[in-house]
Amino acid sequence: MTTINELGARAKKSAAALALLSTGEKNKALLAIADALEREAPAVLEANARDIADAEKNGMTGAMVDRLRLTTARIADIAVAVRYVAGLADPVGRVLDGSLRPNGLSITKVSVPLGVVGVIFESRPNVTADCAALCLKAGSACILRGGKEAIRSNTALVQVMRAAAGANGVPADAILLVEDTARETAAAMMCLNEYIDVLIPRGGAGLISAVVKNATVPVIETGTGNCHLYVDASADLEMAAAIGDNGKTTRPSVCNALETVLVHQSAAGAFLPLLKERLDRTGVELRGCARTKKILGDTVRDAAEEDWYTEYSDYILAVKVVDSIDEAIAHIARYGTHHSDAIVTRDLQNSRRFTKEVDSAAVYVNASTRFTDGGEFGLGAEIGISTQKLHARGPMGLAELVSYKYIVAGDGQIR
Repeated sequence: MTTINELGARAKKSAAALALLSTGEKNKALLAIADALEREAPAVLEANARDIADAEKNGMTGAMVDRLRLTTARIADIAVAVRYVAGLADPVGRVLDGSLRPNGLSITKVSVPLGVVGVIFESRPNVTADCAALCLKAGSACILRGGKEAIRSNTALVQVMRAAAGANGVPADAILLVEDTARETAAAMMCLNEYIDVLIPRGGAGLISAVVKNATVPVIETGTGNCHLYVDASADLEMAAAIGDNGKTTRPSVCNALETVLVHQSAAGAFLPLLKERLDRTGVELRGCARTKKILGDTVRDAAEEDWYTEYSDYILAVKVVDSIDEAIAHIARYGTHHSDAIVTRDLQNSRRFTKEVDSAAVYVNASTRFTDGGEFGLGAEIGISTQKLHARGPMGLAELVSYKYIVAGDGQIR
């Protein structure tokens, strides 16, 4: 089996060639990849079915199995995203700034590829294609290390993409997969400074924490999604219930799914039964404070302190009644993960307060947190959703996958 160091050397070599390709050459390869993904969908689905079977046999929750599952429609969506990336403006070679100095030097700031991007992620096979497409368009090679739960799916996807890229003028080694899913390979990848320019972890809190603590390669921290909805005293309660239901139940295993609902005490009596009626249709378990239980009864489990911190990634929702918007904002500041948080309100002043004071990558007014996504933001896809403030924040598309350099032209100037 190929070692991490060997993969790093191959990626570094291909990154140098990839950086020289024109926009047209990269787009041609991306369109070929999209076509190949659709054409080879049966083989990918067969590999995915084997992963699904093992996951179910090993007791993986239904929500997490859904996160792992590929379908013909989902592969078609992946291909659409790849084609969308091909249609976006090339982020490489843009003139970002420039000046002519008094001494005659011409200084130009130009965007350039990052080089080699490492991505460590868990059980979502679509991440494999999204990351490969974005890195290719941004002129960088990628080394992908997915979880063992999706190894067959990821292997099949990467084989399809490498073949399509190689047949269309792009080095096949621009897309590399770590086939050894042992923890030791992830640890080695975190320290591959000689070859990897930036490392991006995508997954749960444990994975992200391990990478941030142990990596010597520069890391862009993508976020654990403990996302909140605050239902204000003036909220349209039907709207709030619809947003709460959408945020929790459409895909509970993804990072932009809702984990906690906070509701103003004056709206709680009318709102919570509306929300529960919707959530009961999908069997969502509620864990609530004492006031929530008083309104909804003993079908609600007592919320422990740890529930306010938890990203459930499942059909579980924490609910708390608060006295004011101040308490809601303070709760989010204490327990949130700076990912995506929302308010439903008719009060313009409260909406402004919420958007100014909640320190998250995406802050919503009267809309679902489920929109925190590269495709929904018009980026085509994202390589991750960053919850840090350097070098990127929120959904990371092409613009966040380049660096820059200064080109200085003179006529014999010396200092």
